[in-house]
Amino acid sequence: MDLGLTGRTVIVTGASGGIGREIARGFAAEGADVVLTYHHSQEGAERLAKEIGGRSLVAPYDLDDDEVARTLAETVIEWSGRIDVLVNNAVHWGATEPDAGLAFEAVPDERWQKVVRANVEGALRLSRAVVPSMRERGWGRLVHISSGIAVDGMAGGEYYGAAKAALHGFSRSAAFGLGKDGDILSNVVMPGLTRTETNVAIVEQAGGHYSALAPIGRLLDAAEVASAVVYLGSAANTGITGQAVKVTGGA
Repeated sequence: MDLGLTGRTVIVTGASGGIGREIARGFAAEGADVVLTYHHSQEGAERLAKEIGGRSLVAPYDLDDDEVARTLAETVIEWSGRIDVLVNNAVHWGATEPDAGLAFEAVPDERWQKVVRANVEGALRLSRAVVPSMRERGWGRLVHISSGIAVDGMAGGEYYGAAKAALHGFSRSAAFGLGKDGDILSNVVMPGLTRTETNVAIVEQAGGHYSALAPIGRLLDAAEVASAVVYLGSAANTGITGQAVKVTGGA
């Protein structure tokens, strides 16, 4: 299937590791020009840029920074002249990932407020920054990476779940606001516990529990989640918008 991504410019936030790395690889494999943003691991992002080949740009991005979204959008426009797809994948868990041993009402204000604000405001701020380019061209795709925690819940994930659930409300309404100005779609992808290169310890500890919940009897790997994200962010997706799609192996 031709996904119609050749020559399109795609921003993947948090591209230096985990699911983001595979999302970037997936878009690059389809011929897209990929912007790989990183927070801590510039080296990891630069290494990935070399691995995927093609045309790519490595750029810093911080969910907490009020100005970085505008700067990133301007940098990408200067680099390619267009922004076609944004994947809001970067995440801020907080100091403890998650606060499993602490009652949610006991989490310090500074910590839970940062989790909520960084994850919600960071994604919305960058969406606002890239949308003018999409409206101008009459084409665009927003894909927001959420979590099954937003709908299934998890002790210790109260604030992270609240932040991710907020993306669902934003994306649903944004789909209406954008759809009237062209072929511009907005969706949410909700992975469950997913095998990545960076969470081996968590998978070993909890993978059996989550595998048992899935009809296919196993966890998905990052490339499988990425395939769904790439499709939703492509020209082959012509009618899925305003949706929150679970990509969990059926769990």
